[in-house]
Amino acid sequence: MKLVLAIALGGGLGAVCRHLLNGWVSRLVGGDFPWGILLVNVTGSLLMGVLVEALAMRGAVSGELRAFLTVGILGGFTTFSSFSLDAWALIERGQTLAALAYVALSVGLALAALVAGLYLARLVLA
Repeated sequence: MKLVLAIALGGGLGAVCRHLLNGWVSRLVGGDFPWGILLVNVTGSLLMGVLVEALAMRGAVSGELRAFLTVGILGGFTTFSSFSLDAWALIERGQTLAALAYVALSVGLALAALVAGLYLARLVLA
């Protein structure tokens, strides 16, 4: 039960952070392209890489804390369901090229950010 509560609390915190960052970026940049969610997904992937590697290298954290941080906070923060909706909305608005760019950038940059996070954690924590 503690595990479920840890995930729920983390998920709520991550979702609020996603909402705030997305809103801030949308106000800052404007336009129809979902820059805020793109930034959320890339940042979340970078943080996931750093966190997973740091926890693996340092060990000795509880399952509840690990779940709170990864499944909860970062799971609530990153938004591939929102990503899918934004990509489809671009397609429905006839912006197919923008949709393809958004999908390619989201997936490519998120994977690159995850790997960068792994190596960053290894570099700093080694």
